[in-house]
Amino acid sequence: MPQRTKENLYKEAQVSRATMNRAHAILAEWDAHLAAHGKATPGEAKRDAAIADLKKRLTKKTQECTLLENKLKAAHTAIAALFHDNEALRQQLNKDTASTVTPIRLRGPRQRP
Repeated sequence: MPQRTKENLYKEAQVSRATMNRAHAILAEWDAHLAAHGKATPGEAKRDAAIADLKKRLTKKTQECTLLENKLKAAHTAIAALFHDNEALRQQLNKDTASTVTPIRLRGPRQRP
């Protein structure tokens, strides 16, 4: 069967386009074949299936990247908050230590010299 176009059909049959246009039975058969098998060649159908599969995979990977990016942003925010809290605690500790540290003496029986 000629590939895709009626131009190929009349060229392969080695007739003029006008002769082909008068061959209603052949044109009806051609249209029926296209309706049953589609316009794509087997190679084109395989290519189109591969493209569709790649598009699905790309969509899935894009969704995964978006999810990971959102998780990364959340982690960044949490780390920044923890860093800020840690710095505030260090400052408070330094302030408290400088003003209220009292040495601890051990209690218990004293030894005599």
